[in-house]
Amino acid sequence: MAPSLTSFTDDARIALDNIADRASGLVNPTIRLGVTGLSRAGKTVLISSIVQNLLNGGRLPLFEAVRSGRVSGIRLEEQPDDAIPRFQYEDHIQALVRDRIWPDSTRAISELRLTIDYQSASGWNRLFSPGRLSLDIVDYPGEWLLDLPLLAQDYREFSNTTAELAQTGIRKELAQDWMQLATTIDMDAPADEMKARRLFEVFSAYLKACKSDERSLSTLPPGRFLMPGDLEGSPALTFAPLPGIAETSAIKGSLRAMMERRFEAYKTVVVKPFFRHHFARLDRQIVLVDALQAINRGPEALEDLERALGDVLGCFRPGHNSFFSSFVTRRIDKVLIAATKADHLHHESHDRLERLTGRLVDRAIQRIGLSGAGFEVMAIASVRATREASIKEGNHMLPVIVGTPMAGETINGERFDGTKTTAIFPGDLPADPTHMFNTLDSDSPDLPDINFVRFRPPALEGRPGSLNLAVPHIRLDRALQFLLGDRLA
Repeated sequence: MAPSLTSFTDDARIALDNIADRASGLVNPTIRLGVTGLSRAGKTVLISSIVQNLLNGGRLPLFEAVRSGRVSGIRLEEQPDDAIPRFQYEDHIQALVRDRIWPDSTRAISELRLTIDYQSASGWNRLFSPGRLSLDIVDYPGEWLLDLPLLAQDYREFSNTTAELAQTGIRKELAQDWMQLATTIDMDAPADEMKARRLFEVFSAYLKACKSDERSLSTLPPGRFLMPGDLEGSPALTFAPLPGIAETSAIKGSLRAMMERRFEAYKTVVVKPFFRHHFARLDRQIVLVDALQAINRGPEALEDLERALGDVLGCFRPGHNSFFSSFVTRRIDKVLIAATKADHLHHESHDRLERLTGRLVDRAIQRIGLSGAGFEVMAIASVRATREASIKEGNHMLPVIVGTPMAGETINGERFDGTKTTAIFPGDLPADPTHMFNTLDSDSPDLPDINFVRFRPPALEGRPGSLNLAVPHIRLDRALQFLLGDRLA
């Protein structure tokens, strides 16, 4: 059983927050949907596409309430939390539709409220339900979620776990500067601000090197070291793990004591407020997974993604919310694991992408006990950047995808400028990913050969300059049905 992330006092505060939320929800029924994923998984694009398609009549045939005509209106409304930045949907849609560039990645928490007016499918429910549901979409970096396990660790455990991981694979080379400094420094010497800052700098450089596009590693706590925001330079963000800490207590006034104090301050100032004010208030959750990027980077990136997803899902509080229990505690009763960028594959491989992603999260799902109706893996494309075609090669027809590679992309030695359209054969994923995962630790890992190319957003047909255009997607309607269908029944 995983250690608890909260104390009795934390749980009491969370219960008070939930009582306030639920009391408000009796008047205005609301569902809080969390959207997260590790860097470059496509969180901003997903939310923008959901909102754009709901507001502008996008093709959503599997979203039953819309298909049947029971939804009479959908509108953006002022968000309920004045202290949280608004998700700038309009800016992101302009980037996607008018400029045909991908919007900036999620750097901090943000929120947006959509209100849906609908008619219940049940005559009985129509007598008692207002026929209105507010959807609060909460966008937050997956790196912040990776901080939650720190709540169950002390500084010594955090240091040892981080140092042990840093001695594996490519991390060993990337961590050389930090490990050399950390192992030669005298942790029992008097606290020194300049030494603390130097340790933080070399450790942060190691995390950034792990995260870079060419490595794409995922398990990188503390998350705010990569996204410090307004806490940059504060003592709560100026520490680093120290390998080889003895089980004895730290000497008062020592460098180790300083690091321990700042680690605890990080949990108090950064991690606990995020857990209490945001994560513990979610009803449902989308976790975006870019498995194709990990495959493209090799077995170590894929193993690290599996480890990170285990840490992420291990933080969830799964379970069913009854009417009365939801006033005291809040459980996430539906989790969608969305394998993104399905448009980078031919549709014949979409079910294989789902099976592969399911295998990535299988052990974590079993550990937290979330399965069945409350959990689903789905291959999606929030914005479809390609179309499918076939080309003749010899006596065979080869399935390809057609799109506009981003400027700087190189295919077979040809460098693209961002304007030329091309067709590529994306490759095939294995029908059964078991063998692939079984060979990850071997000297000859059996990874599929995927032609991973970054494409520009598509050129949409419609009035020039108009932003009121539905965005093409893959299975966004199925995702919405899973996440919201029961609340609009």
